[in-house]
Amino acid sequence: MITATGLSRAYGRGPRAVDGLDFSIRRGEIFALLGPNGAGKTTTIRLIAGLIDPTAGQVLVNGIPTTDRSHLQEIHDAVGVLPEVPGHYESLSAYRNLRFHGRLHGLSDGQIHDRARQLLGSFDLWERRDERIATFSKGMKQKVALVRAMLHAPSCLVLDEPISGLDPQAAKTVRDFLIEQRRGGTTIVLSTHNLDDADRLSDRVAVIQTRLLAVDTPSALKGRLFQRSVAVRLQNGNPTALEVARQLPFVLHATWEEPRLQVRLDHPDEDMPTLVEALVHAGYRIQYVEPVSHSLEDAYLRLIQERGAPAPNGGP
Repeated sequence: MITATGLSRAYGRGPRAVDGLDFSIRRGEIFALLGPNGAGKTTTIRLIAGLIDPTAGQVLVNGIPTTDRSHLQEIHDAVGVLPEVPGHYESLSAYRNLRFHGRLHGLSDGQIHDRARQLLGSFDLWERRDERIATFSKGMKQKVALVRAMLHAPSCLVLDEPISGLDPQAAKTVRDFLIEQRRGGTTIVLSTHNLDDADRLSDRVAVIQTRLLAVDTPSALKGRLFQRSVAVRLQNGNPTALEVARQLPFVLHATWEEPRLQVRLDHPDEDMPTLVEALVHAGYRIQYVEPVSHSLEDAYLRLIQERGAPAPNGGP
């Protein structure tokens, strides 16, 4: 669906906001852009949507360069955009905002009505379509902005912080909406600071800090950055259990965190029975054994710490 090659963008004579990004986004997947403030996420979103041109490299949407002015309308029809700031006409009703946007895409009044009814209905906003946007809550405005991005039935949604600042109920509604769109085959690119949402929603994530640090599925990224460890909770444990574990040749590392023994193993499935047997033989009573899990946040912070570079001051 989308391919970026050597994608770079500078603003004026300042440092590049993004530098040499290479990635591809498959049709029908949710692809999250992660990175600290100033890392270039919003710039990347704008480049993908064809809102700005790259300084170097290119983005292809359905095989068409976003800089190809002769096919610009085709790209805009394929992509629906939710900017970080929705930018509604506050004095107009929700429906008039949508009608204005729909006409820009060449939709008839009948098509606008049918799509607006379907999409606003999915957010329980159809009955409030004639109310001014200025009277809506932030969550309601965000929902209308999502409807606006979907109104012309694009095959790709490009969303900048779609869940930021929403209350838990509104956030769940938006998450469910995104999952439903993916099931329907829509490609979704989202920039987010919410790593829990990225972990739950995304098929793959890209961690950027001006340059690309990693692209992978959340689970594979966590697996690559953290060796496999298990935690053994001991009913009668004490730090001397460390000596039992460290005497075993397959134990790579062991620490004691009351009341658990945490052990890193090369092959947990094969080595755990021997570890348990050694602990029981030494007189310890085991309450449970479980793998040590790491969050996407853990993986993200390690990437930024180990591979990242300071982002340009004030970079988008």
